[in-house]
Amino acid sequence: MNLNTDRHIAHFDLDAFFVSVECLKDSRLKGIPLIVGGSSDRGVVAACSYEARKFGIHSAMPVKLARRLCPGVKIIQGDMESYGKYSRMVTEILVENTPLFEKASIDEFHIDMTGMEKYHGCKLFTSDLRTKVLKETGLPVSYGNLPC
Repeated sequence: MNLNTDRHIAHFDLDAFFVSVECLKDSRLKGIPLIVGGSSDRGVVAACSYEARKFGIHSAMPVKLARRLCPGVKIIQGDMESYGKYSRMVTEILVENTPLFEKASIDEFHIDMTGMEKYHGCKLFTSDLRTKVLKETGLPVSYGNLPC
C-alpha cells in the first residue's frame, strides 16, 4: 500500500479567524472594514475582514498603509485569550468527530480521513463537519479535500 496515494486528508481553515471571533463578541463589527492588530503607525495588520480586503488591506501590512488605503477602517487590538478559547472549541469538535487530525496553527487543521471514503464519503463528511463547526461556534470554515 502506497500511503501517499491512499491517504484522504482534509484541510480546515477558520476564515479570517481573529476578525470572526471579534464579530462574534460584538455583532456591530460585522460587514465593516475591520483590522485586528496594532493601532499605532508602527503596528501591523494581524487579520482583516473581507470588507477591508476590498481596499487592498492584507495581513502583515503596516497599519499606517492600511489607514491610507481605507481611512474609515476600524482597528481592534487582538484578544489572544478569546482566540484561544474559540480555537479550543473547534479542536474539541474535531476530537469528538474525526478519526485523526493535526492542529497546524490556532486556526488551521489537517484531518486524516483515510478509510472514511468507504463509509460516509470524504466530501460529505467534511461538509457536515464544517456545518457542525459553524453551528456550534459561529465560526465560518473553508476546507479542501485531498484526494477524495
